[in-house]
Amino acid sequence: MGLLRAAGVVYKPVEQLDLGPDSNEIYVEADIKAPRMGGLLAKIFAWILESRIFGALAFYILKRLNRVHKFISNATVEEPPMFVPLHPYVDLDEQEVIEIDSDASPAERVQQAMNCLPLTSENSLDAFKFSCFRRWTIADYSRAYRNGEITPLKVAERFIYAVHESSSRPLSIAFFINYDAEDILRQATESTLRYERGAPISALDGVPIAVKDEIDCSPYPTTGGTKWLHKVRPCTGDACCVARLRSCGAILVGKTNMHELGATPSGINPHYGPPRNPYDPSRISGGSSSGSAAVVCAGLCPAALGVDGGGSVRMPASLSGVVGFKPTFGRIPHSGVLPLNWTVGMVGVLAGTLEDAFIVYAAISGHLPSHEPTTLPPKIHFPLLNSTNPISNIKLAIYGEWFNDCNEEIRLRCSNAVQLLCERYNWKTVEVTIPELEVMRLAHYVTIGSECSTALSSHLENFRGRSEFGWDARVVVDIYGAFNSNEYIKAQKLRYRHMQIHNKIFAKADVIVTPTTGMTAYSISKNALKTGELDYVNGGTIIRYQIAGNFLGLPAITVPVGYDKAGLPIGLQFIGKPWSEPTLMHLAFAMQALCITDYRKPKVFYDILGKK
Repeated sequence: MGLLRAAGVVYKPVEQLDLGPDSNEIYVEADIKAPRMGGLLAKIFAWILESRIFGALAFYILKRLNRVHKFISNATVEEPPMFVPLHPYVDLDEQEVIEIDSDASPAERVQQAMNCLPLTSENSLDAFKFSCFRRWTIADYSRAYRNGEITPLKVAERFIYAVHESSSRPLSIAFFINYDAEDILRQATESTLRYERGAPISALDGVPIAVKDEIDCSPYPTTGGTKWLHKVRPCTGDACCVARLRSCGAILVGKTNMHELGATPSGINPHYGPPRNPYDPSRISGGSSSGSAAVVCAGLCPAALGVDGGGSVRMPASLSGVVGFKPTFGRIPHSGVLPLNWTVGMVGVLAGTLEDAFIVYAAISGHLPSHEPTTLPPKIHFPLLNSTNPISNIKLAIYGEWFNDCNEEIRLRCSNAVQLLCERYNWKTVEVTIPELEVMRLAHYVTIGSECSTALSSHLENFRGRSEFGWDARVVVDIYGAFNSNEYIKAQKLRYRHMQIHNKIFAKADVIVTPTTGMTAYSISKNALKTGELDYVNGGTIIRYQIAGNFLGLPAITVPVGYDKAGLPIGLQFIGKPWSEPTLMHLAFAMQALCITDYRKPKVFYDILGKK
């Protein structure tokens, strides 16, 4: 195919790039060349890709049409490769923070996080009267338990009933791949006894927390959304993050549904059913941490764990109207998580409120096990959300063409939210240009694809394993395996290049602000239910603003800011400097306070603490 070789881009040095508002760098829109495929069409496409005769030609055409050859394979990149997005720790001198003892236990960190939150009413549950929709928070659970208004055991019983009821609705919500009523009741009984003795472990004691089925959590197998992976990789105990939650007394209520192998942003799983959006059960909840987003949105848990390899926490959080938080690469231990994407995946938190995301983050963050890659151990700072002095002089970087590359309702809602934030706190926006964003998306795709393919390589030789794939995941894994070492190295060179570009942006501003997704949740097609679906066009629109967080290891958070005309949630995202989690939480907390009176109750919602 040498005669058909596509010309590659010659990238000029980063020093020559103009990142100002009047830059002549062109914004390159995603131009994804792939039809939506589900049902029989997905099967046919998989057969073509796996054909010895047509497969190589199909891969070549796909790479060329989607500009992988132009921007990566045949490109000239002078920068050295960066294989792991490790950031040296820098003390950012953030405002209104407190340094936390690195040797503090998870329960001690939870208490310190609680001390950073504003005081809340000590009224009973029956006395709460809200003028707007509000989910029960971790603080609500803790207070109700301490006051004896309800017990963890009663909450567990209501939870189990609600999960059962959700499965027998006209449209099953498919929250979980696995949950064990007996184990949940055992944990709840132990927690109830601790409260009766007046000795709860922490504010998380007795609080139901769900775990994405990409993270080890005893006694459940870890399937990664598949029907086979747990057979060749048995779960032998808790992941580090889960163990830390368990040590705080949290009730681990099961393994949430997810897109098979985290393959696409839709979250549709042909094996376990599509986790449906509680705001509209005919639509996706987003992926791949789809079940975790849906279970929080529907009120079953105040928080859940997800894994964010390509926006897989933030996208479903936004589409489902909850908070989604992805810390800096290396901030949370990754041991016990399926090794599908070593250098782009991070454990993250989905929660009903910023406060709950903060509390769970406090429990699971901390020093990494010695075998995990890291620089010098970073200091841990918590945001003083109870401070009477709001942080000041914040500069929000906005790349206008990118920010506006979404549907009109999202653009208006997010623009108005940023304006409201700036007017309230006298913060400033800074117009910037972030070049080569489409290049970064493709480089991330090559990276996550190569890493996933390598991680699964020893199993892909087994035909039985391949035959048990959903057809959409089968196609994705076939495409992942088509990337070669040259393309992977080029992608890592581009990673280093974009790290330098973003460092220059962060020299001008504190955070980058964007919509979280380019569209709201779309409808679930019937022909995707048994085969899954490949919808790269809608997928590209959903993932548009996610890549820097994963490819460059940057912290990012999404917070709900409103709804479209169909009543579907819209999220706003803040992307921060490495190790700037406290500042991101301050921003999200401020945004939440300005928007919380507009929050709407989902169509599917379970009042676990209240009366049925």
